[in-house]
Amino acid sequence: MAVKSVSIRIEQEMLDKIGYIADYQGRSVNSHILVLIRNEIEDFEKEHGAITGDIDPAENVKPTRKN
Repeated sequence: MAVKSVSIRIEQEMLDKIGYIADYQGRSVNSHILVLIRNEIEDFEKEHGAITGDIDPAENVKPTRKN
């Protein structure tokens, strides 16, 4: 499995808090964010079924929020 890099924009306060939680649990911020992502995927798949490469976003993605 290829490992990809992604950068995100995050408020300093939120980054500090994630850093605090990660340190408390003995993880790096990166490792902690991966745990959060894995948990979100697991929860989503429990509710909606496995995510596979043949998912049609037009049928499976919520419409964008309109202002």
